[in-house]
Amino acid sequence: MSAPARVLVVDDSPTMRGLITAVLSSDPEVNVIGQAGDALEAREAIKRLNPDVVTLDIEMPNMNGLDFLEKIMTLRPMPVIMVSTMTHRGAEASLAALEIGAFDCVGKPAPGELRPFGDLAEKVKAAARTQRQFSQPVAAPAPPPSVADFRVGRKIVAIGSSTGGVEALIAVLQKFPANCPPTVITQHMPPTFTKSFAERLNRLCAPVVQEATDGARLEIGKIYLAPGGERHLQVSNASAPCCRLVDRAPVNGHRPSVDVLFDSVAELAGRNAVGVILTGMGRDGAAGLLKMRHAGARTLGQNEKTCVVYGMPRVAHELGAVEQQLPLSAIGEEILKMTAARKEGTE
Repeated sequence: MSAPARVLVVDDSPTMRGLITAVLSSDPEVNVIGQAGDALEAREAIKRLNPDVVTLDIEMPNMNGLDFLEKIMTLRPMPVIMVSTMTHRGAEASLAALEIGAFDCVGKPAPGELRPFGDLAEKVKAAARTQRQFSQPVAAPAPPPSVADFRVGRKIVAIGSSTGGVEALIAVLQKFPANCPPTVITQHMPPTFTKSFAERLNRLCAPVVQEATDGARLEIGKIYLAPGGERHLQVSNASAPCCRLVDRAPVNGHRPSVDVLFDSVAELAGRNAVGVILTGMGRDGAAGLLKMRHAGARTLGQNEKTCVVYGMPRVAHELGAVEQQLPLSAIGEEILKMTAARKEGTE
């Protein structure tokens, strides 16, 4: 048995520090080795205790969590899990933290919540296991091809991601031109975060990116992100493909689930689809990607070296669902190759 993950809990609220500590301490594979009330205390504790993982509040006195995170990633890179309020402002700050290099984010619980912090312990353990080089700078993306240089075919693109997916999706979608193939995405994310994430992607990418709505037609030049929390995203209607938000129990512990999305794309589009599985914990999406491949779709998986967590892509690869494993930097361009219209017509 490997040694427990050693965690430093940083939050200005003693109550919140106590709650996080209690949640983490209930898992025998996690050891909370210290607490800190602000960035100054945290800096000293990191030097003294050398934790495997830090949980970090975003809003703190003296120095906010984002500024402190930047210092950690510059001076002493390590896995950091951000703890955020479940508000629009908290979502914006969390997304910024993920781009800076945070491993993942969790929301602060609402009053009376039955399972406060959900799978925080699992995220801490995954963070402690990761071999990712947190100090590696993210290269500036190459400009996407112009509309004139890309002739879109008739394929639908479906992408699934989880932990590490914010950075990964930005890297992939910034390669897309404004006339990209219709693209549907399920990213595991708290309910209040997906709208802010869609808005952020829309600012950063050439195509239109929006949170999916029930009945929205799949159109060239548009990317649809599954709303977090209450419903699954599917695609339906072969004559006029559109998004469907369906009420179903969580699948693989997730709602929305990547498997639910991939299953529907396999049934609707078959060989006229491309499925992509990116970084993430667990196995959600692996079986659905295999179903897509069996239906004739092209399939891609992110390789181990460039994943924050090589979980979902690993399981998909082991099942035989992945046609090609590629580094993150190559996935966007490969999707375009697979979806471009043939010279003699469209696919």
